[in-house]
Amino acid sequence: MGIQFLAVVAQRFPRIVIMLWAVLLLLIGMHASKLPAVLEDHGLLADGDYSEVQRILAVDYQIPDDPVILLFEREAQLSTAEFHGFIALTLQRLEGVRGIEAIRSPLEHPGMFKGNYAYALLASSYKSYEITPLLNEAAARLPAHEFASVTMTGKSVIQRDVNETSERDLRQAEMIGLPIAFLILLFAFRGIVPAILPVVIGMVAVSITMGLMYGLGTIVSLSNFVLNVIPMVGLALSIDFALLIVGRYREELACSAAEQALATAMGTAGRAVLLSAACAGFGLAGICLIPLPLFRSVALGAAAVLAVSVLLALTLLPALLTLLTPCLRSASNPRSQLQTSNLWPLWAAFVMRRPVVLSILASLLLIILFMPLTKLKIAIPDASSLPQQYASRSAYQTFEFHFGLPGASQIYMLANVSGAEWSGLGEKEREVHSVMQRLTGDPFVAEVNAVPSPVVPRLREQQGSSTRPQDIGEQRMLLHAILKDSASSEAARSWVRELAREVQAGKVQWLIGGEPKYQQEVFDAIFNNIKYAGMFIFAANFMLLAIAFHSIVIPIKTIVMNMLSLGASFGILAWIFEEGIGGFERSPVAIMIPVFIFGLVFGISMDYGVFLLSRIYEAHRKTGDNEYAVMAGLSSTSRIITSAAAILIAVTAPFALGEVAGVKQLGIGIAAAILIDATIIRLVLVPSFMKWLGRWNWWVPWERTK
Repeated sequence: MGIQFLAVVAQRFPRIVIMLWAVLLLLIGMHASKLPAVLEDHGLLADGDYSEVQRILAVDYQIPDDPVILLFEREAQLSTAEFHGFIALTLQRLEGVRGIEAIRSPLEHPGMFKGNYAYALLASSYKSYEITPLLNEAAARLPAHEFASVTMTGKSVIQRDVNETSERDLRQAEMIGLPIAFLILLFAFRGIVPAILPVVIGMVAVSITMGLMYGLGTIVSLSNFVLNVIPMVGLALSIDFALLIVGRYREELACSAAEQALATAMGTAGRAVLLSAACAGFGLAGICLIPLPLFRSVALGAAAVLAVSVLLALTLLPALLTLLTPCLRSASNPRSQLQTSNLWPLWAAFVMRRPVVLSILASLLLIILFMPLTKLKIAIPDASSLPQQYASRSAYQTFEFHFGLPGASQIYMLANVSGAEWSGLGEKEREVHSVMQRLTGDPFVAEVNAVPSPVVPRLREQQGSSTRPQDIGEQRMLLHAILKDSASSEAARSWVRELAREVQAGKVQWLIGGEPKYQQEVFDAIFNNIKYAGMFIFAANFMLLAIAFHSIVIPIKTIVMNMLSLGASFGILAWIFEEGIGGFERSPVAIMIPVFIFGLVFGISMDYGVFLLSRIYEAHRKTGDNEYAVMAGLSSTSRIITSAAAILIAVTAPFALGEVAGVKQLGIGIAAAILIDATIIRLVLVPSFMKWLGRWNWWVPWERTK
């Protein structure tokens, strides 16, 4: 009833509806270009010990959190004295740059020299997402030399480059995807007016949503990944929603009056749009169950563009259809209808005659696509997210090679106690020394050091001194340990996880930091909660589809089919990036990409999946004949499903041409999942299984006695 009411309002007052949306576009959409200004960092940070340790290290121990690294390099003909002079000149020029709080110079710390290389550290008062002005000013002050160079790098510099490159990737994807989507629509509708309507709806949806998110970004923290997700999801969904409704409206317009055609289109295709949007919304809600700012921001942005797309499809689109009916009617002829091609009825009949053979062949193909999953490697993005030619990436890798810990990593352990707590029997003193001995004797630890605090006196090590810790007022102790494996290894994460469990059993409050701890917290936040997100998405979609289609079997089958397409797309990702197929650099898949694909595709692919099931359900309600309903639904929707999937692929696949690895992986993963879902799943497995199941497709326990 709600959909029909909106259709009636849009039909009776089309100009008012269009004017209201035009005002919203003007008032809100005008802020869309400002969205990048309010976005923060990636948001891949858990609320755990790591963040607190980083803060304490920066405040109490003057160990800066993610400093800017200046990597100096000299050629052989430059003397050591001249190299020192170049470094001194560089650091002198950087004095006074706003935001630089301290400079750690290699001229004062010989350990920051190695061969022809040296590095300096710039401690900044800015957060990583605010540092661009500092970097720009610092870059402008760096001197040039014929035989020496200096390059800025570090996590903040790399993140700045990733953000700027992602924006270029987005503009490039839009320039490629939108024209292709329009050509697909033009081919599907055989007319400019019906083809341009979905594109207009998509662009309005993205503009208004980005304006809304700009306003929200001034209040709450938003991940910079939102900038890629909103256009990708918004264009894909809104264009597809409009495609379904325009296609059904033109179909009905050929044989009925405009008012009745719109009512039927909104009651059928509009209902399918609303249902698929609800499924997509549950998928996004599931992502929110992972307690990381990145996923909450992305889910919020995608949910916003989803809501705007649905409202546009159910209000603005009917108003435009009402005013443009004469143009649409003149283009509506038997040769231009989406369902009149003989190909799709023939395909439907072919599938109905050979469901067993086609199901076996489709299943074998899916098994082949699943096989690379055994090689799937995931990791937290690092400098390798950028192309090799980027100076910040090459400088960071050079720095890690010469000054880092190859095959090793470091952790920090802070023991927090008050002076009063150290009195008495010295139980906590013994516990701290016990932890030191445990680390020293651990074969996984290469080195352990106790670092004195500049704020409180250091805990004296037992070297024959009779002075007790409380006599010198000790309140905190910092242990620095070097592990014999890289921070990204499962061994390092497991070791840190086990260490945290051990020290929690004591009386001393310990905080653990360092890159292995950061990685462990992020991995645990995702993998400890992804099962709850999955269960919520499955349960919510099952109940929604069961109510919508009056069936228990269809929701189960739909969820299983979605999982098959997702698994196959993950296999394709693993194959492409593990083997370096198609010129892509070999690299692990960014840890957030499978979660995004799972949450987004599970909902996005629902629009044409629900559209197919809606037509089958509609035919079954009229005839009660399962086989006829499946054939009728498949033959009448196959072309529009193919067009919808092609548009989704056209909008998402161009992101694979970007430069940032995570953006490439997201574009390829979504496009692969949609391609598999729209072909192998929807055109082969779904009708084949529905043919097998017969009347059991429509079985529900509460109707057994009827």
